[in-house]
Amino acid sequence: MSERMIRSQIPLEERSLSPGSACQGCGAALAARLAFKALGPNVIRLMIPCCPDTMTNNPLVVGVFEGGGAHLSGISRGLKAINRSDVTAVGFFGDGGTYDIGMQGLSAAAERNENILVITKDNEAYMNTGNQRSGSTPQYAMTSTNPIGPKSRGKARPKKNIPLIFAAHYVPYVATASVAFPEDLIAKVSYAKEVEGFRLIVIQSPCPVGWRYSPEKTIEVSRIGVQSGVWPLYEVIDGDKFKLSYKPKELKPVSEYIRYQARFRHVTDVEVAEVQKRATSNWEQLLRSDELGRLFI
Repeated sequence: MSERMIRSQIPLEERSLSPGSACQGCGAALAARLAFKALGPNVIRLMIPCCPDTMTNNPLVVGVFEGGGAHLSGISRGLKAINRSDVTAVGFFGDGGTYDIGMQGLSAAAERNENILVITKDNEAYMNTGNQRSGSTPQYAMTSTNPIGPKSRGKARPKKNIPLIFAAHYVPYVATASVAFPEDLIAKVSYAKEVEGFRLIVIQSPCPVGWRYSPEKTIEVSRIGVQSGVWPLYEVIDGDKFKLSYKPKELKPVSEYIRYQARFRHVTDVEVAEVQKRATSNWEQLLRSDELGRLFI
């Protein structure tokens, strides 16, 4: 498993474009900057519709939303055919291209154990088309398709647990990361780059526009998400071996996380308690898995 890097080990070469197509405080742009620092120049990046799109100066292939898994598999097999084991096939997708529209093709690629690296910058909605609900949107979050009113309390269902869904494919490597923990993020991408087979890293990437917070708070929001157990940091190898990357001595209340975000401004104390109960239960299961060194769910 990856080991957290110290700052002197972090690659200095920038692969991100400036200016790009990101908004102020964009967590996804920061995720791209950190991830492609670790990947370096020998990368072919597949882009499917996501927000933002123009982020790095690596060779770029553009595909369709639902075709990410198949397209990336083709790139990888093409590289193998010409003996280019030094080049990594990387998909840098959003949650829509991973959790929803693109999931079928990615699941098939995972089941075949295609030699691809999928990095998902998770901003928890379809942000590039106006903040519509996705399978990654958390419960009670307000979106443009789940407005607040007499018949709606925001999204009715909890967020899909996509990292463990892909871990259940028994692929070589699955990990979660956060832009608030750059050494951990870069270490995981660096490790995954050298692994053969299907790899997935899901990066918490807050969106100030969709989440409705002030842009300078991106890192603070992301950090509290991790510290509250809403976004735990971990790794899963071969669908079984498990390790928590960060274990706070005591979890911060979920209320501290959601109070920054106006998409949750309507929630009641009862609803916050419901979210807190689920986060605590999930965290206890992950702690048990960490103690055992294998998934316990």
